[in-house]
Amino acid sequence: MSAEWLASPATVALAPVLAVQGLRIRRGTPRLPEAAGPLAGMTDVIDVTGRADGASAAEVSETPGVAGVAGAVGTLPGGEAGPVFRLAVLGESTAAGVGVATHDEGLAGFLAREAAARTGRPVRWQVAARSGVNTRTTTAELVPLLEPADVVVVALGVNELLELNRPRRFRGELRELVAAVRRRLPGVPVVVAGMPPVGRFPALPQPLRAVLGLRARALDHVMRDVARDAEGVVHATAEVPVEIAGFFASDGFHPSATGYRHWAEALVRALPGLPAAG
Repeated sequence: MSAEWLASPATVALAPVLAVQGLRIRRGTPRLPEAAGPLAGMTDVIDVTGRADGASAAEVSETPGVAGVAGAVGTLPGGEAGPVFRLAVLGESTAAGVGVATHDEGLAGFLAREAAARTGRPVRWQVAARSGVNTRTTTAELVPLLEPADVVVVALGVNELLELNRPRRFRGELRELVAAVRRRLPGVPVVVAGMPPVGRFPALPQPLRAVLGLRARALDHVMRDVARDAEGVVHATAEVPVEIAGFFASDGFHPSATGYRHWAEALVRALPGLPAAG
């Protein structure tokens, strides 16, 4: 029996307990702001070998308004110019960097540095995201903000989970999102970040944690199906160590800088079309 079929009966049977637990979490969880600073920047490669203790092998120089310039060049080790890989991060609160101070410490910054370190090429990143959005809102309001990119990473699904969106409806909405991205940026590869392992979030009490975990798995199956059926779309499983100390921000729900680093290290392997290091 699939997670999609298990999740709904469990939700109904435990509804009174889940409602109380959900209300307590909403009241007791601090509301963290989105990451501050520019929504676009450049990561110039300075070293692709000297990584220590998981630190980034590239340096970020945040420059507003530079994302998506066709034919752009950046600085390679030794000072020579090289072609820029253009990365867009689209979606909800995690894409918006909730839990950290700036996008340098969030998903976009870490993902750009990981890509630069692996390819030896500069990476130009952009963020089109807002806390609290769902897939429909993202399609209508955030996709139009995307500038030209070589890959779009989509981080969505948690608000669908919290809104109890049905998997069947989510399937259609995610397909429309992908189609809207393609209309905006024809031919661009899309990476759909898989649902986080909500069933392992230590801050969530049982049975709420287990039920949300089941529902998250159902939505993740939808993401896999949509990616499988669409050319140029990749589903990236979110294999992240949520149990380690310091993974979460102070709200116990969004990643900290440490959490975003681990997530970016997992996601970068799924990015298609990375230019070869020179």
